[in-house]
Amino acid sequence: MLFSIYKIRLGLAVVLVTYSLTACNRSTKEAPADTKTEVEADDHDHEGAEATTVATLTTEQIKAAGIALGEISQKNLTAAIRANGVLRIPNNNRANATSLYGGVIKTLPIETGTYVRKGQVIATIVNPQFIQLQEDFLTTNSEIVLAEQELRRQQELNEGSAGTKRNLQTATAQLATLRTKQASLRQQIQLMGLNPAAVSTTSLRSSLVVTSPISGIVNNIFAKIGSYVDVSSPIVEIVDNDMIHLDLHVFERDLPKIKIGQTINFTITNNPTQTYTAKVSRIGASFENESKTIAVHSVVVGTKSGLIDGMNTMGTISLNDVKGSALPNEAVVEAGGKYYIFVQTNKEPENEHEGHDHGTEEKEAHNHAAEAKGNTVNFEKIEVLKGVSDLGFTAITPVSDLPPNTKVVVKGAFFIHAKMAGTVGHSH
Repeated sequence: MLFSIYKIRLGLAVVLVTYSLTACNRSTKEAPADTKTEVEADDHDHEGAEATTVATLTTEQIKAAGIALGEISQKNLTAAIRANGVLRIPNNNRANATSLYGGVIKTLPIETGTYVRKGQVIATIVNPQFIQLQEDFLTTNSEIVLAEQELRRQQELNEGSAGTKRNLQTATAQLATLRTKQASLRQQIQLMGLNPAAVSTTSLRSSLVVTSPISGIVNNIFAKIGSYVDVSSPIVEIVDNDMIHLDLHVFERDLPKIKIGQTINFTITNNPTQTYTAKVSRIGASFENESKTIAVHSVVVGTKSGLIDGMNTMGTISLNDVKGSALPNEAVVEAGGKYYIFVQTNKEPENEHEGHDHGTEEKEAHNHAAEAKGNTVNFEKIEVLKGVSDLGFTAITPVSDLPPNTKVVVKGAFFIHAKMAGTVGHSH
């Protein structure tokens, strides 16, 4: 009997253990469902947070990301045509100083880059033939005096029927010939830069001066002291940069858009930070070489400092001249096919920490961490319509009106956009 009672007690114990294990397993299996519900709720809250239009950054984050604030400015940002070009000096503003007579350079008191005025002496040339020319002029003057006397004598003889008509005609022709020679020599002496009336036996000169035909800068010197030059040998080249102009090479498809008087902003290769201005003055009527481009001639206005004939340029032709609201290119971000900017605001993030069951201690730790990093600034995402971009700026039109003097993020907008999307700086 004792053995039977022992078997009954053992069976009851097995039943109790089995029930306990079954209850525990059921509890364990049901737990993931509850956990999953909490995770899904947490994820749902995160998605709601990402939809917010306001982001909060600490001053430490702002400094680290290089975020800068500014205001919407007014810029002449217009549709434009970009083209390569070259600087040119018109033919009327470029000249070679030459001598009309051959000779040896005696003096050359100028250097490359020297500014000279029209008529200024830039060189002297010596040649013994110059003396011979003056001698011929003086001799011809004396011969004319004798020829005039001979003509009067023949006229008197002819009137008294003592002379012959042939002698009178010869005297007349001789005087005419000498006067023609005198006129020729006088012109030659004037071209030498001498005054024919001042030429005398005591003032014969063996040198003549070469003067500058225009005012400008000495661009090149072809001769040197002691070298021989003639009519075909230029001594110096002079250019007048005051009338420098720009030739842009525009493709045929863009030609109908260009009009006389349009503004061109251009830069030169060796100084791309300096912007110059020109106005379209003429449009070419033929293609330039094999490039299939047409030259658009324009006059440089404003400062011409640093501009030299032959420099390569990059120009932008403005197609209109209307001012509009604009921000630096990096102030505008794109998301989902739309464009946005960020402005400083007093609004608070709409979904910040919603759906998260933080304990009191964790919330206090989060607040203390924010205070340790410094004051916070809120930024609101504003949708805008994007216009043309030029010179580092983009034209924008806010979808909703912005208050005057609104502070806009002009640098670092991408960082704020990334934080608002939850890809950086998100923690609990």
